[in-house]
Amino acid sequence: MQDPGEMAERLLARDRSALSRLISWAENADARYPAVLSRIYSKVGKAWRMGITGPPGAGKSTLTNVLIQELRKRSERVGVLAIDPSSPFSGGALLGDRIRMDERTADNEVFIRSMASRDSHGGLARAASDACDVMDAYGFHSIVMETVGVGQSEYDVVAAADSVVVVLCPGAGDEIQAMKSGILEVADVLVVNKSDLPGADLLIADLEDAISMRAFRRNSDASEWKVPVVSCSAAKNQGLDDLVAAIDAHAVWSRENDLDALRRKKRVAQVRRVVSERLEEELWGRMGNTTRAEELLEQSVTPYDVAEEILGSILAPPMQSAQAAAEQPKRGD
Repeated sequence: MQDPGEMAERLLARDRSALSRLISWAENADARYPAVLSRIYSKVGKAWRMGITGPPGAGKSTLTNVLIQELRKRSERVGVLAIDPSSPFSGGALLGDRIRMDERTADNEVFIRSMASRDSHGGLARAASDACDVMDAYGFHSIVMETVGVGQSEYDVVAAADSVVVVLCPGAGDEIQAMKSGILEVADVLVVNKSDLPGADLLIADLEDAISMRAFRRNSDASEWKVPVVSCSAAKNQGLDDLVAAIDAHAVWSRENDLDALRRKKRVAQVRRVVSERLEEELWGRMGNTTRAEELLEQSVTPYDVAEEILGSILAPPMQSAQAAAEQPKRGD
């Protein structure tokens, strides 16, 4: 069995095989991963993390591919985490994004890793955050997380990023209109890709109006970040300078507005996800509550009553203990 201390040392020495192995540990919630993280955590926090999300067909992978190119022009080491849809048969990633970015894999300063979505919400977000911590400690200057779509799990993933880039394209119809309010909640930069297609100008105007209306409703002041709308065509390599400039501007604004505090809020969400996963395992695994729930349901007990029974068995003992301790006479009485 590989020693966590040894693996941490290899990672910090920029051993790519250690990088790959530790991301696998993070993805699979390996019991050895927390020990590694405690050894590398002082090196975490230097990389700028970008989340790329948006509806299927918006051109996220093409945009990510050319974004890597732009970052490499600045001699940045770039780590990429591509969240792929899980295979319904094996549960593994289809690796489509990685295939589209294949031309970047020959660059030793670029590392691309696919991660299966596995239809998991909290688990996916936790695994993605942990994988980014590994890449951060390895020494990447920028980390790009590209998601498969804009569902709740994807929102959870990009919420861990320092800058969230939402990619849209003209011609998506009513789906974009329905998504718009949710998109504005997570976006730090809005990108209208495929801007050479009909309807691009209208989509840009609609998004700018939506941003202004949202700022008006919230009574936003001048110090708040105003989400820019960037027009580009990734396939034609047009408008990428504007995208990089928008991300850079958001990075500057974040650092001027207490980046550490902003990141702590995201870490709290990560803590909650870890706690939720652990409780899920304990409640329905080791503590045997699945069997208990089945037994109660056989007695025609409602699901809500079963839930109350299980919650009571978990919460009551500590409360009773606290009450008993309060009733004990104090020393010296």
